[in-house]
Amino acid sequence: MNATAHSLQGKVALVTGASRGIGRAIAVQLARRGASVACVATSAERAQATAEACTAAGGKGVAYGVDVGVTAAVAELVAKVQADFGGLDILVNNAGITRDQLLLRMSEEDFDAVIQTNLKGTWNFTKAATRTLMKCSGRIVNIGSVVGVTGNAGQANYAASKAGVFGLTRSVAKELASRKVCCNAVAPGYIDTDMTAAIDPQAKEALLASIPLGRTGSPEDIALLVDYLCGPGGAYITGQTFVVDGGLSL
Repeated sequence: MNATAHSLQGKVALVTGASRGIGRAIAVQLARRGASVACVATSAERAQATAEACTAAGGKGVAYGVDVGVTAAVAELVAKVQADFGGLDILVNNAGITRDQLLLRMSEEDFDAVIQTNLKGTWNFTKAATRTLMKCSGRIVNIGSVVGVTGNAGQANYAASKAGVFGLTRSVAKELASRKVCCNAVAPGYIDTDMTAAIDPQAKEALLASIPLGRTGSPEDIALLVDYLCGPGGAYITGQTFVVDGGLSL
């Protein structure tokens, strides 16, 4: 067993969008390092399997449900997590949705829904958790997307929400640095998840051909970086956006 196997022992982490994909992989990886993990999804039932996987991995997992876009509900949930676990050290804002459509066909409702979940949801949890994180030199990791850097046709709402997450990350990093809170973002490329499974096969083949490393990413590729940023190695890293895309954006 290496020296960092339980580098998060005694830490409490909250991961949003934890029911599947990248969020689930992050939650389980943090638990594997010894953290207790609050697994958040739209309902506790949806997050239950992840919570059980966290416990099986050697940490402790508890499932919670909330609409991340509702400010008051998020504040109540964060307070409950802190009461249940006795604190909060790590916040991972991963919850996100897509409502893809070309700009001329995109409805106001589809634009607003994506901004509400992806950007405002990240702000809601960050605001609710900040006071506690300032007391323990906590860590915040926001999960964006490479399209927040490059843009993408048919994803004006999604790209705008993720670009907003990167700007929010830098601003929070500057505000909280004096309290030794590190805030960073990760921008995944094409990762094998339920969200990307809906991509048209021909489009998927063309996308794969444009990735220099010649493969799609896995949720674990993202989880391992988040693990590093939340552990001892991330103590002098803040305000950064890490692109993990196999070279897609080069």
